[in-house]
Amino acid sequence: MIKAAFVGFGEVNTPKELIINKCHTAEENLKNEGLDLISVYPVTDDYEEKDIKSALDKLKGQAFDCLIVCIAGWIPTHAVVKITEQYRHKPMVLWGLCGWCEDDRLVTTADQAGTTALRKTFYDLGYTFKYVYDIVGLPSKTKDVYNFAAAAAAAARLRHAKSGMAGYRDMNLYGTLYDGGSLKRVIGAEIETFEMLEIEQRYQKITDEQKQAVIENAMNKWKFLKPADPESMKKAAGYYLAVKEICDERGYEAISLKDVDGMKKLLGFPPAPIFMLLADVAGLCTIPENDSLGNITQIMVKYLTGQCAFYLEFYEFITDRVLAGVPDYVPAEAVDGEVTVMPAAFGELSEGILNVSKLKTGKVTMCRLCNIYGKYYMHMVTGDAITPRKWEEAGWTQPAPQLPGLEIQLDDVEGFAQKVMCQHYIISYGDNTGIIKELCSILGITLI
Repeated sequence: MIKAAFVGFGEVNTPKELIINKCHTAEENLKNEGLDLISVYPVTDDYEEKDIKSALDKLKGQAFDCLIVCIAGWIPTHAVVKITEQYRHKPMVLWGLCGWCEDDRLVTTADQAGTTALRKTFYDLGYTFKYVYDIVGLPSKTKDVYNFAAAAAAAARLRHAKSGMAGYRDMNLYGTLYDGGSLKRVIGAEIETFEMLEIEQRYQKITDEQKQAVIENAMNKWKFLKPADPESMKKAAGYYLAVKEICDERGYEAISLKDVDGMKKLLGFPPAPIFMLLADVAGLCTIPENDSLGNITQIMVKYLTGQCAFYLEFYEFITDRVLAGVPDYVPAEAVDGEVTVMPAAFGELSEGILNVSKLKTGKVTMCRLCNIYGKYYMHMVTGDAITPRKWEEAGWTQPAPQLPGLEIQLDDVEGFAQKVMCQHYIISYGDNTGIIKELCSILGITLI
């Protein structure tokens, strides 16, 4: 549950019952959206400031991620600021309710007189806030308030989020690097690196019985187009358990492994099935090739949407779409039908267990966090994902596998391509731009 404080305001001379009823309706609507509220109303500008003191007493010591300032009628600015100043470090929603129609007339408690007196004040005071106002005769903007509160909760969680990374800078790529200090300052998340040697050392202690349990409980549920080498199955299970052990001990919510120059080159084992188990069984965000900001983007999207936030990489730009796919694995959550795998080898690399599942289609959001000269940006676009035509990546043993992928139709391929920030983008289903935008506004990340 997302926890927020809800404080409803109205002027002392306005009929109290009107303010209470309006605040109660707004409160119930937010609860129906899924918010867990600490509610205080009505707060007026009474001369002795009893309401203000009572509200502060009720909020004192309470844990919440967002302060919802609900203006149900005119209220002098000072009555609101005396509460909000105590929580200036919290993201806030300045939410103005609205009047109603009775017969042939509109009745108002001057809600927007209150909000318009406060909006610039909040800005001048340096608050992180969203301004929302309802309109007579239209549905209340409860969802907008909820989205901001959800983004505020995600921002709070990010301050303590940790990602684990075995090795660093796979293939000596530049686009997967990150700056630890600015990442901690702006986003709050931490990326901890550990050596692949630690994985190997822990792997050596995994018993055959432990490996077999993973095979029976998880891997045997996959649909194999061809039988896999039993030794490959055991390696996948063992390395999965070794990495999971590290993640469990250190509280990692996401993981990346040194892929080409690490698992494949040094250990002779393509890590696709390891990532599948980490994503599907352990519930972690996973991405290969030490993609640090890709991992952080995944955590952000997962916090906001509850989805696995999987990665795809670009293979081709086409006139009205992009071909995006993966040469290794996708989480089961993104699969349409059965999780399907097969043994296959690419070039001079060792044969591994390759995921060849079909992906779900529909509206998708693609996004990528990036750092440009020390400032953080989020590149984001929506598109319509359809099943791709038959395609293959040159270099796989023949007959070449049909890799998991999507053709994502975009309104402006050229505009997207000229701003693309990496080969990896994070995919979520549906149009999630609104809630991602709210998180970026709270964290000070510029949208492009």
